[in-house]
Amino acid sequence: MLRNLRAAIGVGLLAGSCFGSATAQPINFGGYTWEVRSGTGGPGPNTFAASNVAVDADGYLHLKISHTGNQWTTAEVFTDAALGFGIYEFKIIGRPDQLDTNVVLGLFNYTTPLIGPDGTNEIDIEFATWGDPQASSGNWTIWPALAQPGLNATTHGYDATLAGNTSTHRFAWSAHRVDYESLNGLVDDETGRYANWSFAPADYELRIPQHALPVHMNLWLLQGQPPTDNKEVDITIAAFRFTADCIFDSGFDDASAGCTR
Repeated sequence: MLRNLRAAIGVGLLAGSCFGSATAQPINFGGYTWEVRSGTGGPGPNTFAASNVAVDADGYLHLKISHTGNQWTTAEVFTDAALGFGIYEFKIIGRPDQLDTNVVLGLFNYTTPLIGPDGTNEIDIEFATWGDPQASSGNWTIWPALAQPGLNATTHGYDATLAGNTSTHRFAWSAHRVDYESLNGLVDDETGRYANWSFAPADYELRIPQHALPVHMNLWLLQGQPPTDNKEVDITIAAFRFTADCIFDSGFDDASAGCTR
């Protein structure tokens, strides 16, 4: 059902159309510089506002959906560096498993115009029910390296129900496979793991991105519709960490992050 819901809403609203303008002052978080998106565009479409992004005194990143007058605004940030094969880790304070049915939290790397069009070169962690209440609010998706007939995104939905107010989410990306896991708590090991999935296709060079990509985090409204409960949303990202994999079997080495062998 999840795959059908995503297809019905449309690729351009879900994974595509994240090419946006960054006119606000960049922020520093997790050891990286992040551009702050502003203006109207996809996904959604939504109006992204710099005022919905902030780093607090504890160094935590806040992404918000706000309501002012008759307008709802959303949030997105993305790294100015492209990162390659390695482990991507996001630590969250809050309950992404309890988001309104019209709210989507995305933690992902994403294509650029030089690498490929919308609907390619993307590895997603998303929390959303796509407008339909269901237990499987966790979504892991890999978009293909090339835009050609027969190459579609591969999605795995899972029950993202948390045991508490903190969680850790990771994906490990290599040339041949992508491995996901979700864990209860703010952890640095495997303690509290409650979900995992691996994607290792035989035709990996077609179905798994093979170029370094910027990292995005966004909080947005499905088809631009307000939350059904009409409440503002604040998600706290306690930490982001990228651990580079320095062994590139396929010769891919266009990531800007340094490695220590």
